[in-house]
Amino acid sequence: MFEEEESEDLEKYKKLPVYKKAVEIIDLTDKISSFINESIDENLEDAELMMAKTYVDDIVGNAYIIAAKIAGADAVDLYDLKMENAAIIRKAAREIKVNCTGLKMFKIEGFDYLDLLREEIELFRVEFAEWVKTFDPWDYIIDRWGLFNPPGVNYDDHDPDDDIPFNPEDFLE
Repeated sequence: MFEEEESEDLEKYKKLPVYKKAVEIIDLTDKISSFINESIDENLEDAELMMAKTYVDDIVGNAYIIAAKIAGADAVDLYDLKMENAAIIRKAAREIKVNCTGLKMFKIEGFDYLDLLREEIELFRVEFAEWVKTFDPWDYIIDRWGLFNPPGVNYDDHDPDDDIPFNPEDFLE
């Protein structure tokens, strides 16, 4: 009984619109990968062939990173950890678009699929931006690196938790 509830809580990210869009992107990149890998002109020089395959592999890898980081961000409550995952997601999505552009130099058939992927990334961007707005900026610990603090919080601010007296011996008794 409790195991089912715990499992549902752990997998609630699967119901998020942003995650569903990420899964659509994975499906599309997997299909594009198969198509392009079959269509890559074997007459390309070895270096060009390796580069084209690397672009394709990077596109697929980044699609999987996006979905994994959505799950990771949903599993935590702290704002800085959510934002760190969000930054990685944004980077992966942007790299997919860049790699689509890179593939065009190899004159591979199927660019319509790459354009479709770019459109899906754009739709994902909107879902992503709406999802990020749901992050609670006041559920945070100070990010001492200064990257992912909520507005008005600085990396060198005093942490009020430092004023709480803590004696480990009291805790262990």
